[in-house]
Amino acid sequence: MPAFVQPLSASSFTPACFPNAPRSARRAPARRLPRMGLGNTFGRILRISTWGESHGGGVGVTVDGVPPRLALSREEVQLDLDRRRPGQSRIVTPRNEPDAVEILSGVVDGVCIGTPIAMLVRNKDHRSQDYNTMAVAYRPSHADAAYDAKYGIRAVAGGGRSSARETIGRVAAGAIAKKILREYAAVEVIAYVKSVRDIEAPHVDPHAVTQEQVEANIIRCPHEETAEKMIAYVDSIRKTGNSVGGVVEVVARNVPAGLGSPVFDKLEADLAKACMSLPASKGFEIGSGFEGTMLTGLEHNDAFYVDDDGRTRTASNRSGGVQGGISNGEAIVCRVAFKATSTIGKKQKTVTRAGEETELRGKGRHDPCVLPRAVPMVESMVALTLADHLLQQIAQCSVMPVEKESAPNPLGPKPVSNTVLSSGWL
Repeated sequence: MPAFVQPLSASSFTPACFPNAPRSARRAPARRLPRMGLGNTFGRILRISTWGESHGGGVGVTVDGVPPRLALSREEVQLDLDRRRPGQSRIVTPRNEPDAVEILSGVVDGVCIGTPIAMLVRNKDHRSQDYNTMAVAYRPSHADAAYDAKYGIRAVAGGGRSSARETIGRVAAGAIAKKILREYAAVEVIAYVKSVRDIEAPHVDPHAVTQEQVEANIIRCPHEETAEKMIAYVDSIRKTGNSVGGVVEVVARNVPAGLGSPVFDKLEADLAKACMSLPASKGFEIGSGFEGTMLTGLEHNDAFYVDDDGRTRTASNRSGGVQGGISNGEAIVCRVAFKATSTIGKKQKTVTRAGEETELRGKGRHDPCVLPRAVPMVESMVALTLADHLLQQIAQCSVMPVEKESAPNPLGPKPVSNTVLSSGWL
């Protein structure tokens, strides 16, 4: 076995490695370590597990907890995968992958049967030879060195699980989550590029933006004039072999009030984890975000009022649709910051696996800007989080219905659907 893929032996984890660990942990490290931080599963009731490497036979996802009798077609899943796939325009990676999804289980005659849904996308256009040099030299700011430090072995070609190709499973599962939310309460989840470096789209109203506006250009910015500037800038960066980052904003409309839980399972906390688990993500905001720190309490508070339907609403939405960790029925608005792609065509200083200083110029086919393809990824992670919390809410709070006479005044706009739960959403 080549030196750069030699795994760490079990003897590496000796009691000496953990001098401050409890005595019981030091006695049996081999039994305990594999149970820590496996990290490939997301969700509680709606659970997804993604699998596969960038340059392996394929990538995919297993989705468990999908409600039975939900209608689902392959074409619905493929629609979002086509928005995520490489090669769709000149400003993304030219890797030519059709990303055709195969639904292997859990769906019969176009209907979910309540059992795990397995979906597979086969890799067709991987060029592992582009990564021969990177087998021994770590790519700066990539996951190569960190994976080696953790596992003692890694999939060199394409970055393995650290590649954005892993997100295929998330987007496929996200298509199902969107369908659940849409069928239950007509929830819309729409993301778009808010800024590329310092080029920011002005006057984008998250409460009014449409999917058609987002998909009208290759950068996925709903402000056409700004989109043209963004595209020109990414083009110029691409031609120099460099890369650039920016911000994706996402809105979820018609979200029922009551999703989320106190303390550790707050809705915004789970949304942050979901979005920050995406490759290249470096920051998360909800509502007013960091700009809210410039306001006083009086300026920042969302005053309540009763609308024409007799429902309690907020006059503003600086909370971003979440208060006390629980959705309040207003639109949920978040932003996710993405750094510039790590692998670039510029020569950079680095270190080999053996600890020798060297230089490396990135090879392979990579996005000069991750943002256009990150849009469906962000949508998917937000949808998966909301759908999971919706199922948790139904499981806990619909068993013992609230008597109409004692129900609180309902929050948020009048629901689009006719669904009634004990939380007083209707």
